[in-house]
Amino acid sequence: MKRSPDLLRLADTVLLPGFVGTTAPDWVRRRLADGLAGVVLFSRNVDTPAQLAGLTAALRAENPDILVGIDEEAGEVTRLEARTGSSRPGNYALGVVDDEELTEQVGRDIGRDLRAAGVTIDFAPAADVNSNPDNPVIGLRSFGADPLLVARHTAAWIRGLQSAGVAACAKHFPGHGDTSVDSHHSVPRVTVSREELAEVELWPFRAAIREGVRAIMTGHLLVTAYDSELPATLSPRILTDLLRTELGFDGLVVTDGIEMAAVAGVYGLGGASALAIAAGADSICVGGENSDEATVELIRNTIVDAVAEGKLTEDRLAEAAVRVRALASWQAGASEAAGSREIGLAAARRAVRVTRHRGAAAVLPLAAAPHVVELAPETNLAIDKGMPWGTGEPLSKLLPGTTVTRLREPEAMDGAPDRALGDAADRPLVIVVRDAHRHPWQMHVLERMLAARPDGVVVEMGLPGRTDLGAVHIATHGSARVCGQAAAEILTGLQEE
Repeated sequence: MKRSPDLLRLADTVLLPGFVGTTAPDWVRRRLADGLAGVVLFSRNVDTPAQLAGLTAALRAENPDILVGIDEEAGEVTRLEARTGSSRPGNYALGVVDDEELTEQVGRDIGRDLRAAGVTIDFAPAADVNSNPDNPVIGLRSFGADPLLVARHTAAWIRGLQSAGVAACAKHFPGHGDTSVDSHHSVPRVTVSREELAEVELWPFRAAIREGVRAIMTGHLLVTAYDSELPATLSPRILTDLLRTELGFDGLVVTDGIEMAAVAGVYGLGGASALAIAAGADSICVGGENSDEATVELIRNTIVDAVAEGKLTEDRLAEAAVRVRALASWQAGASEAAGSREIGLAAARRAVRVTRHRGAAAVLPLAAAPHVVELAPETNLAIDKGMPWGTGEPLSKLLPGTTVTRLREPEAMDGAPDRALGDAADRPLVIVVRDAHRHPWQMHVLERMLAARPDGVVVEMGLPGRTDLGAVHIATHGSARVCGQAAAEILTGLQEE
């Protein structure tokens, strides 16, 4: 099939591909020079601030009017600081503090760093209402379970980020919070009524639209009240009828990673992309897993073929391209100053909550270097593997001689907890968990260790389920590096509770 050069250029405009490496490969440079409208960056593309700024400058040397996107939520989902852990807490901690001015300051701080690095759109904030505490993919990425609180802080975060000249992108429309399935692996189902959606999931997106959010990212969710067959990313009823017509959003609609199994597993990369554009999406995000030129070629050609076959109108494709170019040319007036980092630690300190039980007075502050046992669960694919977290490292700096045992589920079943208790003999014991309520193995190990050491301190760095565990229970409401620092300061008495 001979493909029209004009249609090929339009299709290039709606693609946001990723690539591997800290410098741009030849194929990316060539395609940008030929009209590719942008790229999406991942932690594999980021080494240092100077390197990242050099990379984006090199991309713009090929095409000055491009979108450069990244997932920088702070907290658990950071690309700028994946190697060190985030210097800012994530949404849940900000929701616990519930200070909209602080949330706006954190958003602005992130925006300044992104703008200095040459990034133009941040795929954040997550505007999902975490109404299901067992949600495997949202959790700490949400501002909380109260839709009005999430709406207020979503608006504040957007206000801060966009004041720095970086476009915000509220996600995952129409709301991924009330799910128990990770869309990276399968199709989550949202089965509540339209009335319930309006009262919970849609509140934050309405607030985002009122705030002037420049983009909204779709969720790969089957929202049965609107469409019982197609996930939201592929559904005209959700992207056109609900988002465009009912909610009145006229900015850029970008898909979540199109290679995720919830959509590509059924329709293929190209098929899902063409369906998404036809449904009302304007830009296809791809490259988390499929980051080569062949993938871009496949998606582009499939979109063009869909026009030729009558599955996608040329007007719809052209409309999508216009929105992409409009966002690429947008930039609010803002300072070029980089973020300060100080606001992040201040926010993390304010988010800590301490619950004391019998005997707590004899436990805190720690009188000697402790043994720290960190129970490390598997994380979802949105979180970079190997990103530093926990209290062991910051405690080691404050109390030299601190030792750390980190256990994953297989290790926790082979006698390692007993050995860790032996390492903690005659020393304070600190047990660090992460979403313990979602992981039975963590609860099993935790209860077993506390039975032997009721004076143990529990630090929960995920969603706090039970606060009755340990002589002292410390909830950080996040696992960012600064959350670990804030917990270490409480443990050593450097910060008041």
